[in-house]
Formats: sequence, C-alpha cells, structure tokens
Amino acid sequence: MTFKNVLLGTALAAAGALPAFAQDTWTMTTTWPSSLELIEGDKHFVDLANKLTQGELSIEFFEGGALVPAGEVFGAVESGSIQAGADWPGYWAGRDPAFSPLATTASLFNAVDYVNWILEWGGADIYNEIYGKFGMVYLPYMVTNNESGFRTNEPIRNLDDLQGKRLRLSGLEQGKLLERLGGNQVSMAGGEIYQSLERGVIDGAEFSTPNVDWSGGFQQVTKYWATPGWHQSASIFGVMINKQSWDALSPETQEKLQIAADATLMWSLAFTEKRASEAYKQFDEAVEINRYDDETLAKVQEMANEVIVETACESPSSAKVYLSMLEYLEDYKGWREASAPFNLGRSPNGPDIEAVRACVDG
Repeated sequence: MTFKNVLLGTALAAAGALPAFAQDTWTMTTTWPSSLELIEGDKHFVDLANKLTQGELSIEFFEGGALVPAGEVFGAVESGSIQAGADWPGYWAGRDPAFSPLATTASLFNAVDYVNWILEWGGADIYNEIYGKFGMVYLPYMVTNNESGFRTNEPIRNLDDLQGKRLRLSGLEQGKLLERLGGNQVSMAGGEIYQSLERGVIDGAEFSTPNVDWSGGFQQVTKYWATPGWHQSASIFGVMINKQSWDALSPETQEKLQIAADATLMWSLAFTEKRASEAYKQFDEAVEINRYDDETLAKVQEMANEVIVETACESPSSAKVYLSMLEYLEDYKGWREASAPFNLGRSPNGPDIEAVRACVDG
C-alpha cells in the first residue's frame, strides 16, 4: 500500500466519523397524474426548489395517486403525513368557499391579473390566511390563462344551445352560473371525463387549457368546442405546505422556496400559453370550433357578476377574497385603460364592488 493510499484511507475514515450535514427530506405529491400536462408545473417547481436548496432540503415528488387519492391530498398535508401537496385550490371549496376564487374566477381575472394581484396587490397574504386556517402555508406557483370551454358532440354557439345540457363543470360559482344560464352542472373527477363523454353520460365537459385537454384525449370523443371559456377566465395552482414542516426550515430555505415558486409562476405563464397555442392548432384540425358572440358574452358577464356578489355575501372569507380582487381591478384600471391597446388584458365590467364591500363590513 502506498503512502498516498494510506492518507486517502485515513481521510475517508475521518470523514465518516464526522456528523453528516443536516438535510431535511420532504415528501410531496400532487392531484395530477403524469398523463395530464398540468403536472409539468409541479415538476418545474420541485426541480428548481431542489437546485436552490441543495444541502438544506430535498423534496421527493410523487405523481397523483401514487401516495393518496387526489381528493385526499389536502388532508394528508393538513395532518402532516406528507409535508407538501400540489393542488388547484377550487377542489377544497367544500371546506371553505374562499378556495373557489383563489383557484379561478368566472369572467373576471385573467392570468396576468392573478400574477399582479398575488405578487404586488396582497393576494399572497390572502392565500396564506385561508390555507392558514388548516395549518398550512401556500405558495402559488402556476397560472394558466383562459380555459378552453365546453367540448361537446352538439354545437354550443349561444345560450339557447346551453338549455338543459348536462355539462361537467368544476367550481362553486361556475356551477351556479351555468344553472342560471340554463345548463346543469355535473361534478366529476378529471379522470372520469373521457369515458363519460364517450358513453354519453354527459352532454359535454370543460376541463382545462387546450394543451391539457389534448393530453386528456377529448378530441377523440367530441366533435365541437365552444369558446371562450367564460367559466374560468384564468386558474391558479400551487403547493400546500404543512405549517410545522415550514416552520422547521431556516428563513433562508423558506426564502429559496418562495423564489422557486415566484420563478415558476412567471415561467408557467409563457409555457402554458405556448403549449395552448400549439394545441389550439391541433384542435382546429380535429373538431369544429365555435365562438360565442359579443351579446352572449355580455349576458354571461352580467349573470356572472350577480353570482359573484351572491356567493361573496354568503361567506365572509369569500367576500374578503373578492373585495381584494375588485380593489386591485379598480386600482389598476386607470393605467390599464390609459395604456390600451398596449396593456395587459381588459378591465372587466365586473361585479359591484360596493355590494361586496358592504358584505365584508357587515
């Protein structure tokens, strides 16, 4: 044995005798199976978080259903059986109606509105207030713009065509709005939509953006697509983190997770729009695409406003979320309209802010 080998062996033995550098390991799952493209946002966040927190935190990620059923992810994080779970907040509206606008809005926010509101108009604090009731911290990290709309085997071009249709639709306000417009909401998990359409159990369905719908194979079981998706003008996704697990991290590691979430949020805006554009071209060749006329969209907006005010006034937490959203729209409106058409979307003719404020103050 050479002297060099002796030194190397001694060094390795000494290293083995030293205490290992402390590194936390988290288990994280999601509500999405690997077959749906929504999981790409979760993967992007986990990859970036693991790079930024190297040596401090390691997140082991499992696809939806691998650890617990999708509907049980909330409870698993709340109880601490896993440290983190990716979600779409609207799935938990049964626990608190405020989760609904934290996930999406009917004919109100677009994707940029959500990003603006979350990062600079106090939205992030509201997410943590609502999730905090259940012992969680929440990091929004993915946004999608306007969802596709209904996919059917009979065309829907106006409100008359909606009458009596049994349509899979997700969302508290969305269901109330559809029924007011003459349709019937059918609730079902995303994994059940394809077969339900194929067998005629439902007349049509919405699910997500064009690229996600394409990955779900809906072009194989429908002939028509009605746009735009007024039911969900944009959607937010993120990660629920058990509060005790979060508090056990150093402030530096917490900051790195926040940076990973913010970076993923901005990446997702461009990524999902690029993928939606590509999928739109594919759908254009596979199905007939119909767009509602302006008169129909104006009527939908009017009814959406009524539903939002009614829903907000039924729940103090929902009222607080909607008031914050409407205050943002009011605050941003001046500059947005002054800079039109070189601006970031529309200033919607939305709900009566004073009616919502009265419900909060009352």
